[in-house]
Amino acid sequence: MPIRLMENFRAVFYAPYYATHALGFYAREGADVELLTSDAPGDAVPKLIDGTIDVTWGGPMRVMRAHDQDRHSPLVSFCEVVSHDPFFLIGKLGPFRLADLPAKRFASVSEVPTPWMCLQQDLRDQGMDPDKLPRISDRTMTRNYDALKAGDIDIMQAFEPFVSMAEKDGAGGILYAARTRGPTAYTAFIATRDACAKHRDEFAAMTRAMAKMLDWFYANPAEELAAAVASFFPDVPNDILASSLLRYKDAGLWSRETRMIPQGFTRLAQSLHSGGFIARMPGYDECVEPHLNSVHPRN
Repeated sequence: MPIRLMENFRAVFYAPYYATHALGFYAREGADVELLTSDAPGDAVPKLIDGTIDVTWGGPMRVMRAHDQDRHSPLVSFCEVVSHDPFFLIGKLGPFRLADLPAKRFASVSEVPTPWMCLQQDLRDQGMDPDKLPRISDRTMTRNYDALKAGDIDIMQAFEPFVSMAEKDGAGGILYAARTRGPTAYTAFIATRDACAKHRDEFAAMTRAMAKMLDWFYANPAEELAAAVASFFPDVPNDILASSLLRYKDAGLWSRETRMIPQGFTRLAQSLHSGGFIARMPGYDECVEPHLNSVHPRN
């Protein structure tokens, strides 16, 4: 029976997950993986608990939140893939500092909590109070992009392909890249401890496959990754998709070792804690599966 892997939600920065499947890296490591679609962010987590699926990918924030609510939560992360924050502040180019944000018409991401949680910690690091920041917080990135093009807002928070779209449309460019803060644990596989024990060999094979795919990607043009995953993004023009992936590649967004970086784990935890998303700082060992955290590729 194949391992049932459910996506978190469809996003360009998740391209390595789709490419590993599409290019046959799982199969070459001996892992039979069935890729399932998801209707909404976080939709897969309840299915892990009831056994409908075996593994998903998503933010370690979901594991941290689960352990914050229940110290005996069975959820754990392994095989970090996105090791830096993929979000940007986009607007008309010109001199800009985070301290300038209160004077701008600003729209933050509403679809998922992590981008704002991390940005508000960046603001605190600059001596600012994010709770006093005027912002539009209840609109989709697509709607915010339309507002940016129309001149109704000055700055929006978003991931790719919105940066590449803004550059092509003349709507703006990067004012701030969140990945510049350094490692931030952003996306990894998530499973229950029971599933990790039951499917240890299969999950180890999936981790090896992911490591080899990432090695392949960093050694090859972004256009090749774009071609591999284009069918997953039918609404994104090929040039925009390739530009998006190249930007992320050049930024070193994706992990080169699959081990969850402790510094990145702590940074995410601090952001979630200071933003009130979790009530206590989680422990690395309680949230990360040690036997699958770093599996060396097999030649």
